[in-house]
Amino acid sequence: MQRTEPHILVIFGASGDLTRRKLIPALYKLYSGKLLPEQFGILGIGRTSFNDGSYRDYIGETVSGTGNSEGNDNKGFLDRVHYLEMDPADESGYPHLETKLSELRKSYGIPGNYIFYLATPPSLYKTIPRYLHDFQMTSEKNGFWKRIIIEKPFGLDFGSARKLNEQLLSVLSEDQIYRIDHYLGKETVQNIFVTRFSNGIFEPLWNRNYIDHVEITSSEDFGVGSRGGYYDRSGALRDMFQNHLLQLVAIVAMEPPSSISSDNIRNEMLKVFQSVRLISKDEVEDNVIRGQYMEAHVRGELQRSYRNEQGVPPASRTETYVAVKLYIDNWRWGGVPFYVRTGKRMPAKVTEIVIHFKPSPHTLFCNEGKGYESSNQLIIRIQPNEGILLKFGMKVQGAGYNVQDVNMDFHYKDLMNAEIPKAYERLLLDCIQGDSTLYARGDAVEEAWKIVDPILQRWEDDQHFPLYGYPCGTWGPEQADSLIEGRKLTWSYPSKNLADDGIYCEL
Repeated sequence: MQRTEPHILVIFGASGDLTRRKLIPALYKLYSGKLLPEQFGILGIGRTSFNDGSYRDYIGETVSGTGNSEGNDNKGFLDRVHYLEMDPADESGYPHLETKLSELRKSYGIPGNYIFYLATPPSLYKTIPRYLHDFQMTSEKNGFWKRIIIEKPFGLDFGSARKLNEQLLSVLSEDQIYRIDHYLGKETVQNIFVTRFSNGIFEPLWNRNYIDHVEITSSEDFGVGSRGGYYDRSGALRDMFQNHLLQLVAIVAMEPPSSISSDNIRNEMLKVFQSVRLISKDEVEDNVIRGQYMEAHVRGELQRSYRNEQGVPPASRTETYVAVKLYIDNWRWGGVPFYVRTGKRMPAKVTEIVIHFKPSPHTLFCNEGKGYESSNQLIIRIQPNEGILLKFGMKVQGAGYNVQDVNMDFHYKDLMNAEIPKAYERLLLDCIQGDSTLYARGDAVEEAWKIVDPILQRWEDDQHFPLYGYPCGTWGPEQADSLIEGRKLTWSYPSKNLADDGIYCEL
């Protein structure tokens, strides 16, 4: 990749966990990989009492051992990191920020290119841009650019998402706003574009004529930890499904763009959201299963129930698992169900997409004396152990025509001298280079909330809507199998060929 333009990156919420664990290590990897310009600076903003030196000490251990094995320059990077103690909610602090930015620009010889990263609570998403605008720090003059990165959640429902977009667009242009979804920064997600649109063997089959159904799974083997208070106001539907998983649905289902450009790709993703059949409040029970993890022993260790987690009310009805059946009403996907699920305290941390192709129309062969039905699948593993696997039937050696499923797979780790960049590395670099392809656009965010809103409203209106318990270490409520239509099908489980030791779990 080409070197980037000189700029200053300002991180609001610089003393927080996201900055320390994700953003600073990602920026250091870009620095050590020589992907940042020689003229750049990082300014952390927070209410915690730090100066430049103490803040560098605070983040120093997060860059230790990060980056390329040769030529690490921790000090050279940390010397570019500065800190300003300031309350972002207090307007009186912004003149000090303006002065500090002016000093850094002169010190490093940097023009007026700024990126403002809002690693803050969502309550500040309208406040910070407004004050930056009022003090002329987002004004794009003389060819200099200003960009703002916003972390999810982008609202709590359709109404709040639309209001947030209106507030942002009153002080910024859409091309200045980068709504980050770290799932889209994963290498395998981006490779879906290449798999589909550069291979003549896949795209002709990528439709209702050849695909029976699509599964998307994102499971986590941990609970809510110390985030119980936050999570209980969110739940799996808002925290994972509305953003991460619907973005994956859009990438799998989108039409081929006319070119690989930000606008063209995001236009096609928007069309998918607009084509998703909305689930009415009366249909929610037939198309949505929600669950909550219960106490159980996993690998000899007792794992507590969700209701016993720190900060969670003892009678909470917040879902830690959700499975949804969707239909996309367009020419390509008419009648093909998309099954999407996510949950916590499941057997493995894994995200994968499974494309189930239709069986052959006539059974000719057998498997151990039974009729063999082809179960061709294309499995795209997003994490961990990123890769792609194709399952198809092969004759068993010997007399007769017994058939068994075999796998043909590819792992990114098998590429020599290739390191898979972390999601935040890729997305930060994209923003620095002005590429918004892998960032959510405001209209798409609103359309995604339209899909989710009827489900949330039904749950809110019906306090007796089923909430199924599932023991920690299992694949969720057994009732979720009832969503899968036809031929006694159930959810599939992570493929052994794409899993590391200890990851593969099959019931």
